[in-house]
Amino acid sequence: MTIKRVLTIAGSDSGGGAGIQADLKTITALGGFGMSVITALTAQNTLGVHGIHEIPIDFIEKQFDAVATDIGVDAAKTGMLSSSEIMRTVAGKIKEYRIKKLVVDPVMVAKGGAMLIKQEAKKTLIEELLPLACVITPNVPEAEELTGMEIMTVEDMKKAAKDIHRMGAKNVFVKGGHMSGDALDILYDGVDFHEFTSERIDTKNTHGTGCTTSAAIATGLAQGMDVYEAVKRAKEYITVAIKYSISIGKGHGPTNHMAYVLDRCERP
Repeated sequence: MTIKRVLTIAGSDSGGGAGIQADLKTITALGGFGMSVITALTAQNTLGVHGIHEIPIDFIEKQFDAVATDIGVDAAKTGMLSSSEIMRTVAGKIKEYRIKKLVVDPVMVAKGGAMLIKQEAKKTLIEELLPLACVITPNVPEAEELTGMEIMTVEDMKKAAKDIHRMGAKNVFVKGGHMSGDALDILYDGVDFHEFTSERIDTKNTHGTGCTTSAAIATGLAQGMDVYEAVKRAKEYITVAIKYSISIGKGHGPTNHMAYVLDRCERP
């Protein structure tokens, strides 16, 4: 059985709960081979982001070329791309290496409220990166940023998904974790809506959920799943990861990236 190669293009989280670290844990737990292009270093813990250091453009390109020309890429995901220049560079490399199975996690704001993207980069995200996305995975605040609309209901989520689809993304997965009630997410493929519902788990330890979900979707796509199947498994994976989240640090702890694997091992 050939292991599938999944590339994460994102920022590093020194606290280990989000970013590159969360992505590589997720890819490995789901049976893929994880590789990385680091776009920024963050000084970060469970309490928040204390500093961001962008990686020079030429070194981002070197990382991408090193991986793509030797190992190859079956699917990729993007996370924190903090500037327009970085986004354009990444978009150019995705086109150069003809990566079709791309998941875009439009990382904009950290859980603690710190901005992870420069304001002018939002326009570049919409114009350069979003049209390359096989799947884009905004949460409600990110969907509001992208569309300029307020999202209060499930119907609002669906309208936002349609608006984002019109911007060029082939599939839009709007995550409803910020809404009340059950954890309802919506996938829109340009024709149909698919709803994914799970119990809402009462925990503050949800650091890195967006990174983890998008990495899980990318891994599924690399392994030959269609978009619906990849999203369905990612939803199951993140639900278990939150259910058995790790209480560590003084703030928002991380999800448990191995919980899904252990849970499956224990099933009869």
